[in-house]
Parts: sequence; C-alpha cells; structure tokens
Amino acid sequence: IPASSRTARSEEDRDTLWDAWGSWSECSRTCGGGASYSLRRCLSSKTCEGQNIKYRTCSNVDCPPDAGDFRAQQCSAHADVRYQGQFHEWLPVYNDPDNPCSLKCRAKASGHMVELAPKVLDGTRCYTESLDMCISGVCQIVGCDHELGSTAKEDNCGICNGDGSSCRLVRGHYKSQHASGKTEDTVVNIPFKSRHVRLVLKGPDHLYVESKTLQGAKSELTLDKSGQFFLDNTTLDYQRFSDKEILRMTGPLGADFTVKLVSGADSVVQYIYYQPIIHRWRETDFFPCSVTCGGGYQLTSAECFDLRSGRVVVDQYCLYYPENVKPLPKLQECNMELCLDSDGYKEIMPYDLYHPLPRWESSPWTACSTSCGGGIQSRSVSCVEEDMQGTITPTEEWKCLYASKTSILQPCNTFDCPSWIAQEWSPCTVTCGQGLRYRVVLCIDHRGVHAGGCNPTTKPHIKEDCLVTVPCYKSIDTLPVEAKPAWHKQAIELEEVVTASEEPT
Repeated sequence: IPASSRTARSEEDRDTLWDAWGSWSECSRTCGGGASYSLRRCLSSKTCEGQNIKYRTCSNVDCPPDAGDFRAQQCSAHADVRYQGQFHEWLPVYNDPDNPCSLKCRAKASGHMVELAPKVLDGTRCYTESLDMCISGVCQIVGCDHELGSTAKEDNCGICNGDGSSCRLVRGHYKSQHASGKTEDTVVNIPFKSRHVRLVLKGPDHLYVESKTLQGAKSELTLDKSGQFFLDNTTLDYQRFSDKEILRMTGPLGADFTVKLVSGADSVVQYIYYQPIIHRWRETDFFPCSVTCGGGYQLTSAECFDLRSGRVVVDQYCLYYPENVKPLPKLQECNMELCLDSDGYKEIMPYDLYHPLPRWESSPWTACSTSCGGGIQSRSVSCVEEDMQGTITPTEEWKCLYASKTSILQPCNTFDCPSWIAQEWSPCTVTCGQGLRYRVVLCIDHRGVHAGGCNPTTKPHIKEDCLVTVPCYKSIDTLPVEAKPAWHKQAIELEEVVTASEEPT
C-alpha cells in the first residue's frame, strides 16, 4: 500500500473515533470580541487523538462608548468581596508580561497589586494594543480579520491587510517664538480619523489639546500630569518629564484635534501621524444602455466621495492626492435582444468589428509657452464616434471613459536657457601700477554651443581695472624689453624686421 494511502486511512480512522462536533456555545461577550466553543465526544474505549474542543471568535462589533473595559469590569466585580478583611475598589493591571491572561488588579487606595483570579474571562484582550485574546487562560493570536491564529495585520491606515494607500504620513516640527508675546501657540491641527499620533515637546512649555467634532461640538483638555486621558472617544497617553513631554494617540481620532502650547517660552515640538485620505474614488453603477434593443454597451464611471460627509464632491478633491488612482471604467454589452419592427428604430448601432467603439480624439499641440527653461503646451481632447460610413462626430464624454483620457497639457522646451560663461581674466596690461585686464564672455546654450539668446542686461563685464603692486620707479623707456608688456615687445621686433629689409644689398 502506498505511504500516502496509509496516511489518509490513518487520519480517517482517527476521525471516526470521534463523534460529530456539537453546536457552538453562546458567545462569552455581547460586543468587543468574545469566544465561543464547540465540543465533541470520543467514541473509542481508548484515548482519541486530537482535541475535544475548538474555539472561534464572536461578537466582533465595537462596544458602546459607555460600556467600559472588559478587564476593568472583572476587577470591579470583586469590590463586594473582602480581601484581607477589607473591601477595596479594584483597578485593572494591563499588559502583564509574565501572565497576561491572569486577572491582576490594583487596590485604588493602597496601590497593592493582587491576582484575584488565575484566568480572565474568555475574550479578554491579552494586551491593550492588540486583538489577541485570552481563551481558557491562554493568550491566543487573533488577526485583524478576527480569526483565531490569523496573521492578518492592519496597515498604518487601519485597513486589515491593506497596502497603506488610504492614508499619508505627516511629520513636522514647530518652534515657539518667545518674542511673539503670545500665551498660546497652535502647534498642529490633526484631522478626524488620524492614527498613530506622536508628539514630543522639548522645553519649558506645556501641551494643551482642543477638539471639534463633525457636528461642531468643542472640547478642551489640560494635560497637567502624566496619565491616560479620554476626549471625544479618543484615548490620550501623556507623559511629563522634567525637560520634555510626550503625547500619544493610537486613534482613530474621534474628532478634529488641535494641539497647542501654553506659556510662550522657547520650545520645540516634533510630531508625526497618519492622516486619512478622506476623498476617495468610488465606482458608480453602470450607466443606462446605449441602445434600447439590438445590442449596445454600458459603462461604469468613478466619482469622488467625501468619507467625512458621505457626499459626492467634485473630482479635484480626489485628484489632490497622488495616492488616489482613479479606477478605469468597465464596459459591458446590454439589450442584446433583437429589435421588433413595431419598436421603430434603434438609437445607436451595435459596436462590432465594423463599427469601432467611441474614442478620444485630440487636436495638435499648441506652440510652447516658452522657448527654453520649461514651458507648457496644450491641446483639446474630445470623445468622438465613427459611423458605418466612416463619418466622425462628437459624442457624450462618458462613452469614452472605458479608456483613460489622453492628457491635455504637457511640458515642453525643458532644456536650460542660454547663459553667459566668462573665461579667465588676461594678465594686467602693465607691469607696474594701474592697468586693465580683459576676458572673453560667451553666450552658451544647452548644447554647449556659442549662440545668441542671452539677456544682454546680465552680461558680465569684459574689462576691469587691475593694479600691479610693483612700484614704477624707473622710466618706462629705460626698462629692458623683457620687462615691458608683450604687445610692446612684439612691436619692437616688428620694427627690427622692417629696418633690416630696407638696407641696400
């Protein structure tokens, strides 16, 4: 028997020793993510291989804002039970590195930390910043798809298994101006739904937070000590040190937040956060069919959608973000049934090999706006149809949206404009005292060729005064020829040649 057949048979034999799985239990929580289990019974008199219980997540919906923390509720449940002879108000202890699934609580009055139960209830988060949950006292991995054992992760934008394209990283710094005399300065405005916010202040100033909801309700928060604060459904973790302050907000922010500085001394704030791209392309339904019968086509389009207001806005809002890629329209056939004689005529002939689809038609490019240094040229682009006789006529633009519209602008003459190039200065025209020196100045174009086109008002000067620091203490006529300028020496040599040629033979 092949090994694969033996393995398959052994697995089948192992499963037949078990009864069928039972129904799923009630969820351990009504919201916020809980656990449910299913049991099965071993039918063999011997030990069965495998587990008799399996789990799945359930109630994966957000709890109401006033529901409270699940671990905190379990600690509070012990408030009416005496511990060491006294009643206590218990606060939860989070993120225990040794045993995150035990119920450890801290007495509010004394600060004493106690393990009140060896296991938290199923569905309790192992850590505050994770979806992993405790089940039967063991921390189980939970992906962002809420599946046990899943490795799915949220991207920085909060999208499960996302590619990070629905938000953008914003980072910057702000320096307060003591001389301005202001008692408060606005550091940064952080929009609704932003995530992973972190600000670090260095200096004597203090951070202050204001918020404004989409409905216009305003709130404010003074950060006067280290701790965790809540504002507009947003958790703020604040740390104050002697020389700096750190503010973190995991998000998503429940409102527009404005972070300010209070005091007006000289301080520096560095900040970083992920801002959602609130204007996104959304594919439309198919437009009406191009014909009433006999075979036509219909297209989808894309519209710019504002995630905050839930309304469609003009395309320019979506075009502002380079991360936004407009989806191409989809094309499909429609109304393929034959036209009845009583139907009259068909509005548009079906598109086939003999009747091409509508297409974009462009005019020639205009002349470039500049002769050099980068300009723009434009053209008009329109949607046209061609009938069976080859006649081209303009038509509605949506019929061409199955293909990308060709650009109406393009850069031109991007090469550098001609510029003046000055060569080295000549030697001074004298060997002592005040004289002149000269240089050659050329107009060089982008090919390195001497040509015209340079601005005459910016041309460098071709001569200037020069001073030779050797004192002129002798008559110039008594100086040897070698000490005189080169042009003077050449003139004397020329005279000698002329004199020699005039002597009689």
